[in-house]
Amino acid sequence: MAPPSLTKNSAEVMGVADGKIPFPSTVTLEAGNFLANGHLILTDVPKNIMATPSLLISAGKAKTTVGCFVGFNAAEPMSRHVVPIGRLRNLRFMSIFRFKVWWTTHLVGRNGRDVEHETQMMILDKNDTGRPYVLLLPLLEGQFRASLQPGENDNLDICVESGSTRVLGSSFRSCLYMQAGDDPFGLVREAMKEVRVHLGSFKLLEEKTPPGIVDKFGWCTWDAFYLKVDPRGVWEGVKGLVEGGCPPGMVLIDDGWQSICHDDDPISDQEG
Repeated sequence: MAPPSLTKNSAEVMGVADGKIPFPSTVTLEAGNFLANGHLILTDVPKNIMATPSLLISAGKAKTTVGCFVGFNAAEPMSRHVVPIGRLRNLRFMSIFRFKVWWTTHLVGRNGRDVEHETQMMILDKNDTGRPYVLLLPLLEGQFRASLQPGENDNLDICVESGSTRVLGSSFRSCLYMQAGDDPFGLVREAMKEVRVHLGSFKLLEEKTPPGIVDKFGWCTWDAFYLKVDPRGVWEGVKGLVEGGCPPGMVLIDDGWQSICHDDDPISDQEG
């Protein structure tokens, strides 16, 4: 797959002619601070952090919510970089972070020290004086993945890693996407349109045709049995649903997604 492009076009999204942006980015990096519509969001941004305005606007209608891609330069190539992108202080946020290999959950806080490791998405709250909601979305860049995490002195750090000591990098241009808006739901939708065009590796939900199975009522055995699934229990579960007037169109037998234990370790209901 070709590397992502900061100026890629699509049928629904067009690039800005002559490299000129008719509307300024709502998130800007000025004098060592990140601003959203002129309101301070991150302070003391290190000099190696750079912001590139998104050169994409919707075809057929003007948009004032142009985002920016954030990157950095490191002193030497490494497989893992942890870099501060600015201090986050006394600004409410909501985030989603990965707390297991296969599970994520939400977290709220106000400062950089409140952020969890492996944060996959963050939305900064708006206020009554004009500061909008701000979405921070870590991205894939080449063979590297990114996530947010707490840093020292309320810094918000970005962790960029390849997972292999043989895959090294020192210069990144789009490991984080930032965009601002007054409606958090619309903000996420519009940001995903920009990221879709930038990465070129996925489709939006409205562009997909869901399989017919999504219209069926299904039953998953996990909450009933966890790791201790047995044929009799599955049969009785299905029988109870049928007798109750809710026959399942499909049954998912789930005894855990995967195990991270050694073969000789005792089985625990906490797995899965």
